[in-house]
Amino acid sequence: MRPTQTPKTYRVKSFGCQMNVYDGDRMAELLAEQGIAPAPEGEDADLVVLNTCHIREKAAEKVYSDIGRLRREDGSSPLIAVAGCVAQAEGEEIMARAPSVKMVVGPQAYHRLPEMIRDASEGKRVTDTDMPAETKFDALPRRRRSGPTAFLTVQEGCDKFCTYCVVPYTRGAEVSRPHADLIDEAKRLVESGAREITLLGQNVNAWTGEDAKGRAIGLDGLIRELAGIPDLARIRYTTSHPNDMTEGLIAAHGEIGKLMPFLHLPVQAGNDRVLKAMNRSHTVDSYLRILKRVRAARPDIALSGDFIVGFPGESDAEFEDTLGLVDAVGYAQCFSFKYSPRPGTPAATMDDQIPAAVMDERLQRLQAALNRDQLAFNKASLGRTCDVLVERKGKHPGQWLGKSPWLQSVHFTGEAQVGDLVRVELTEAGPNSIAARLLETAPA
Repeated sequence: MRPTQTPKTYRVKSFGCQMNVYDGDRMAELLAEQGIAPAPEGEDADLVVLNTCHIREKAAEKVYSDIGRLRREDGSSPLIAVAGCVAQAEGEEIMARAPSVKMVVGPQAYHRLPEMIRDASEGKRVTDTDMPAETKFDALPRRRRSGPTAFLTVQEGCDKFCTYCVVPYTRGAEVSRPHADLIDEAKRLVESGAREITLLGQNVNAWTGEDAKGRAIGLDGLIRELAGIPDLARIRYTTSHPNDMTEGLIAAHGEIGKLMPFLHLPVQAGNDRVLKAMNRSHTVDSYLRILKRVRAARPDIALSGDFIVGFPGESDAEFEDTLGLVDAVGYAQCFSFKYSPRPGTPAATMDDQIPAAVMDERLQRLQAALNRDQLAFNKASLGRTCDVLVERKGKHPGQWLGKSPWLQSVHFTGEAQVGDLVRVELTEAGPNSIAARLLETAPA
């Protein structure tokens, strides 16, 4: 293999969940430590990292399409690395199918990118999909930059083994990052400009650790400590599992002012037989009881969830149960998907796979109900005054975009800067955003 020039510029393209966004940012920081600069907008990069997601069907085929699009007019390609969950699942198959790919690296091994780049620059093709005992976080550079909002991965992996999900196979077992490392990283993010931090994990509320005094704590304990960072204004967390919603975490929603009134708690289906087939290990009733306790702790909380329609064997009546659950909860936001068979998961070989046309019809009905409730929640917010964290400029002169405490997209005009917390009155609701009137800049 002919050696290539050591890359001077890079571009990282991340797909999928917020954890992939976090991983993509950390890879960018790692490359910058090596003296590789971001490629200017509109220019080709010497190195392209495709940070992939494997949750949906045909994810691997999308990767090959993306690889093909990187081919330049003269027939050459940049140095290409495929990272993330498709890399973990496909491994050497990517190398066999895509000769232009020089590196394949899994989500637990991307801290080894510098040496892989050196090998690839010498003409080698390298794959690393190990899940080493030592944590990648120990090898990553310290955080030095941030916008007004930042992600912080606190927990990785999953021990739940839902029958439709590849995450336990691509991300490994549940692992919690050490408490001291998280406090240090959070402080550095705040020092570099973050006003809001979202704690991330495949099952973020499964996080456990020991505080500085050696006491065992859960996610609520971590949130309480993070709330003590003076210039950190807001804390969020995602994604949670119903089985890990402890009483302490529920209480935290009513006791910690910096913890925003928003909870993303996926249920996936509204029928107990389907939930059992999914190996979700909670029931509709237990899920609703959790939401009732959360609402008692924080009455204004906005609820969000995930739903899968067309799981193998789901009958029309069982799908109607899901619609009934949606009606009962009144979600502020939600994500809904057609069931997607993932190779190697138990559900992929189950009998009674649902026809695509049936899944399409069910998804349309579910999304209509969820959209109805999202608009209703937004309309019910009108007249409220709240703080909005300004994240970026809008499309129109003097317009700014940010998020309400309830994670609604809010736009307003007036004097502001990115990173400001401003007081607004919510004045006009749409299905996906809310218009507001600027009142004042909130206290720092």
